[in-house]
Amino acid sequence: MLMAHPTVLRTLVERYERLSALSGRRGAETADGGDGTASEVRRQLLDTVYTLCVSTGTREVGPALVAARAHIERHTFAEPEVLGGSAA
Repeated sequence: MLMAHPTVLRTLVERYERLSALSGRRGAETADGGDGTASEVRRQLLDTVYTLCVSTGTREVGPALVAARAHIERHTFAEPEVLGGSAA
């Protein structure tokens, strides 16, 4: 199966987390103040969930996040160690 580039997945996961936090804070409010902010956040969150699911070949956000994080982890390279302590 094709999988999105780890950088794309990282961006999607971060966006999902940010929008989820915003949605949670706004979810306690019954109205969005008339400016449509809460509904815009919800729409962006749903779009992000959809993109995460398509990008990971899943149908629900939980498994999509697990798959995305696993793919990111597998393809993240450790920082190279500096040999000898200091450059000459």
